[in-house]
Amino acid sequence: MPDAAALLEDYLLQNLHAGRWQPGERLPTERELGERFSLGRTAVRGVLAVLKTRGLIAQRVGSGTFVSDAAPALLAQAPPAAPTVPAVSPAQLMEARLAIEPALIELVVRHATAADFAHMQQCCAQAEAATTLVQFEYWDTALHQAIGAAAHNAFVDQLMRDLSLAREQDDWGRLKRLSLTPARRASYQREHRALVQALSDRDAPAATRLLREHLVHVRRNLLDDPG
Repeated sequence: MPDAAALLEDYLLQNLHAGRWQPGERLPTERELGERFSLGRTAVRGVLAVLKTRGLIAQRVGSGTFVSDAAPALLAQAPPAAPTVPAVSPAQLMEARLAIEPALIELVVRHATAADFAHMQQCCAQAEAATTLVQFEYWDTALHQAIGAAAHNAFVDQLMRDLSLAREQDDWGRLKRLSLTPARRASYQREHRALVQALSDRDAPAATRLLREHLVHVRRNLLDDPG
C-alpha cells in the first residue's frame, strides 16, 4: 500500500487529469488535504512542491494553491499511469461493494465537510445532465468515490479508488450497457439524490439503508439476481 503522501499525489493528479479543477481554480487548502490524508502540513507542502515544479499548479501567498493555465497541455503530454486491479467478475464486484460501501457510512457522516456534500451534489447533477452512457457511468462512479473520500481516511480513499477501477473492466461495462434502460437510469438518479440528502442530514441509518437498497437494485439489474 502506498504511503499517505503518495496517495495524496495520486489523488491530485487523477483529479487534475479528470478535469475536476479547471485552470485558475483553487485546490483544497493544505489543511483540508492534510486532514483527508492524515498528513502534516510539511508533508502536504512537499507533495504540492512536486506538482508546482512540474508546472501543474501555482501558489499565491495569502490566496492558496491554483491550477496553472499550462496544466491541461502538460497533463496531455503525460497521461496518468494506469493502475491495475485483479480481474474480478461483476458478481464478485457487487458482492464486495455490498460488504464495503454501506460499512463506510458512519465514517462519512462523522467526517464529511460542506465541500464534500457540495461535490456529491455536483456529481449527481453531472450524471443527470449526461447525454451518453459513458458520461453517466463516469459521474456515477465519481459519486461513489466522492462518498468514500468524504470519510477523510487515506486507506478508505484508496479502497474506493480500487473499486472504481474494477468498474472499468470490460465485463462491467458490457453488462451496464445491456442493463441501463432510461427507466433504470432515472431510478438510479433518484436513489443517488436521496442518498446524498441523507448523508447531508448526517442520518447514518437512513443513508446506510438507502445505499444498500441502491446497490441491491444495481446488482439485480446487472445480474438478474433476485436476491
